[in-house]
Amino acid sequence: MLASSYPLIDLNTFHMDVKAQWFASFKSKAELRALLADSRISEEPLLILGGGSNILFTEDFEGIVLKNNIKGIQVFEETNESILVDVGAGENWHQFVVKAVDNGWAGIENLSLIPGSVGASPIQNIGAYGVEVKDVITSVEAVNILTKESRQFSQAECQFGYRDSIFKQEEKGKWIITKVRFALMKNAVLNTTYGAIKDTLNKMGISIPTVKDVSRAVIAIRQSKLPDPAQLGNAGSFFKNPEISINQFNSLKENYPAIVSYPIDATKVKVPAGWLIETAGWKGKNFGTYGVYKDQSLVLVNYGNADGNDIKKLAQSITHSIWEMFGIQLEIEVNII
Repeated sequence: MLASSYPLIDLNTFHMDVKAQWFASFKSKAELRALLADSRISEEPLLILGGGSNILFTEDFEGIVLKNNIKGIQVFEETNESILVDVGAGENWHQFVVKAVDNGWAGIENLSLIPGSVGASPIQNIGAYGVEVKDVITSVEAVNILTKESRQFSQAECQFGYRDSIFKQEEKGKWIITKVRFALMKNAVLNTTYGAIKDTLNKMGISIPTVKDVSRAVIAIRQSKLPDPAQLGNAGSFFKNPEISINQFNSLKENYPAIVSYPIDATKVKVPAGWLIETAGWKGKNFGTYGVYKDQSLVLVNYGNADGNDIKKLAQSITHSIWEMFGIQLEIEVNII
């Protein structure tokens, strides 16, 4: 049953006070297929909401919003070394990480405290601290919006890239993810070399970390840099880290000796967007109801009653200034509606 003029303020982490023309939630594939049978689905714009953590509403949504509430965390297959876990797309991502860590299942501890749903994780190929979710996904189950048929996408078929997948490219808007299968390890091979993880573990007095220790360190780092969306509206990192040629990086280094990079291959490096934005003087800029977060320049925030269009214009101003200053085109990571 579709509800009309439904408020979305509590269903997006920017807390934009907008409404959906039509709204419904579903807890199973059967409920989803029943909703897809509604004739309005083929006639109206359609938006699938998970955790609402990667979206900026600039106006009311004139169409249908479907909220994915498919839950469940089940072991599909288990060996002495590894475990395959099926997770409903409507599960909260961090709560799944917590369960994995509590069970000693390794592979996603570096992705602790990332907001959003499990179903959104393959679409965005979420990543943090040297780990991407593509590294542990074996398959993605999705329902076709037009045919209502279910299909399994293998890891290769998902065509994962940096913050990218087939669900953001040629198959965008055609599928609704219902379940994701993860391959996790029982014998942890921990990644503690990226960012401040090792320093944080040292400060915690931990020299031989466990999966739970790495998760705790990542949570501590994220909490020190990122605002809690429940307290301050935001969508996490608003921009992708740009990839540039080594030649361009070396040229920039002549003018900006402190510029940071991470190697990609023999010809390209990744430059932290946060460093670029901070160097351009945007960090902590406050425009009353919105601004750039004081502790992390990648994060744009709603200080209360902000208009989504103001935040959109701020993002555009930042990308323009980065282009003017560095000759680098920043790409916005958040979906702007």
